[in-house]
Amino acid sequence: MSKDFSPEQARAAFRGGLRVPTSGFSAGWTQANLISLPREHAYDFLLFAQRNPKSCPVLDVTEPGETGASLFAGDLRTDLPAYTVYRDGELVEERTEVTDLWRDDLVSFLVGCSFTFEAALLEAGVPVRHIEAGSNVPMYRTSRQCRPAGALSGPLVVSMRPVPAELVATAVRVTSRYPAVHGAPVHIGSPEQLGIADLGAPDFGDAVEVRPGEIPVFWACGVTPQAAVMQSKPSFAIGHAPGHMAITDARDSDYQVP
Repeated sequence: MSKDFSPEQARAAFRGGLRVPTSGFSAGWTQANLISLPREHAYDFLLFAQRNPKSCPVLDVTEPGETGASLFAGDLRTDLPAYTVYRDGELVEERTEVTDLWRDDLVSFLVGCSFTFEAALLEAGVPVRHIEAGSNVPMYRTSRQCRPAGALSGPLVVSMRPVPAELVATAVRVTSRYPAVHGAPVHIGSPEQLGIADLGAPDFGDAVEVRPGEIPVFWACGVTPQAAVMQSKPSFAIGHAPGHMAITDARDSDYQVP
């Protein structure tokens, strides 16, 4: 299956029922995490994101009830490949569209995604294992708690990419140029220092092989808002299914700094 879609084509494919992780899709176009919360929780989340910018870099925010965004000329209810639905902090279902669940008081946040810098990693010669494997990126809850805000609190979630030891510095240099989409890694090596007991058992996504001579490198992840929903238990929330992102109309280069 070709992943060389424009954002409009990708959104149409997802709206038509294509359900796949989006890593490697629409090269050059920025991908984003989605979290939609009732208006009563929107300020708390905006403050949570401001206090935890590494894991929750907000790219766009809608007005209550809006189904599109300035960066996303599609329909937030139908144009992602998969969604998660939470009630009182419990994941109650995953589905391919949420039109019937949409509410006039929902405020949607598009949060930066580390998929945005993967093309730059590949161009620099850094392998991206989950793209090689055609799988989802592995993501882990950590033992590090984010700084709370109002009613919201929760753990930092990280994504992991195995990097050959001699290319770790390159990976840090490349990704540090994308601060609005998580930027440089938060940890290198020693998963146990993040409270991760088994790299082969991610909390979200798929496990990938860590080969001899490779070091696990961890970046802050935009699934952190959903972990906060699980811990804080707001009455209702909608998110993207981890790894199944919103493909926006912004360019990756928009978020690259010199």
